Amino acid sequence: MDILISGASIAGPALAHWLTRYGHTVTVVERAPAVRPGGQAVDFKGATHRTVLDRMGILDAVLARQTGGHDQTIIDAAGRPRAVIPGEFTGGEIEIRRGDLAEILYAHTDCEYLFGDTITSLTETANGVDVTFAHAAPRRFDLVAGADGIHSTVRRLAFGPERDHVQYLGYHYALAEFGDGFGEPVMYNEPGRMVAVGGPKASAFFVFASPELGYDRTDTEQQRKLLADAYLGAGWRVPDLMAKLPDSREFYFDSLSRVTIDRYSAGRVVLLGDAAYGNTLGGFGTGLAVVGAYVLAGELLAAGGDHRVAFARYEDQLRGYARIAQRGSAGPFLAPPSKLRIRLRDWTFRSRFLLGLLLKATDRFATDIELTDYASGS
Repeated sequence: MDILISGASIAGPALAHWLTRYGHTVTVVERAPAVRPGGQAVDFKGATHRTVLDRMGILDAVLARQTGGHDQTIIDAAGRPRAVIPGEFTGGEIEIRRGDLAEILYAHTDCEYLFGDTITSLTETANGVDVTFAHAAPRRFDLVAGADGIHSTVRRLAFGPERDHVQYLGYHYALAEFGDGFGEPVMYNEPGRMVAVGGPKASAFFVFASPELGYDRTDTEQQRKLLADAYLGAGWRVPDLMAKLPDSREFYFDSLSRVTIDRYSAGRVVLLGDAAYGNTLGGFGTGLAVVGAYVLAGELLAAGGDHRVAFARYEDQLRGYARIAQRGSAGPFLAPPSKLRIRLRDWTFRSRFLLGLLLKATDRFATDIELTDYASGS
């Protein structure tokens, strides 16, 4: 089959890898001009994630570029330590920068990429899906997969407006890279605001509570101002960070939101990754993306290309596994709304018992699916 995938971050290239391995012709369209570098660290947890990476043939490459989970010290305004978040909690079993993982996946796909372009319309017919692009000539595909994130264009075109399928969770976040070191990783909180700095890439990570903000998602200067306004009056080293913000090398700003769509497919169009079951900063998005790609491609293989059967089986398997992404929000945990909630969160990391429960829970959720070996038919 001739299959179009929208999105070249994680889920898209992972799906392209499996589909081309199974004999399909794949095209990936991506709005960005190239594979996006940088980004926050992402992680994999447990045997399920490791098994999929191994079957893809990229486990060694991922391990070679892993950053390794680093302990992060929670500090007060005077820089005094309050608690330590262990690296095994923040970085899972394998931690790697999102951009590095995207480069590995891109290198392991053998398909056509349309960078600097986006889908503008989808029209399903009896024989396929007619697709128009902002720049490329119109084409017909047998299937279309939306792997284009929380703000998915494919989901909007095939399922309806974003406001019907995405729930704002009361927080925004930003990531900036400054190019000079901050020393060991530390995290500072004030009620409703968090900033974490440190690491080899001199990155700063911000999470703050706010009414939903309206802004141009292509205007980074506007986004920088929104971030600076949100941190007015903050203590510790925050004023210094805000002064450096205009010169930050990489900058990303978005809301903490959760996808609440009630189905993953519509006709010949299917969603995966954050487009289908995203929960920003929920901690399982990357693992869900690679497992979802593996299952979706495998079910197409098992169903002999019958997309109706394959999509139903894919959703049946992933709906339960992805339920962890539909629970709660990382916002109140990362940026607690009160001084009391900050103290209670910090106490969690000082308690070996509570921390152990958290680690066990994340491992259990990450492995809560039985993988079929599609290549062997078992």
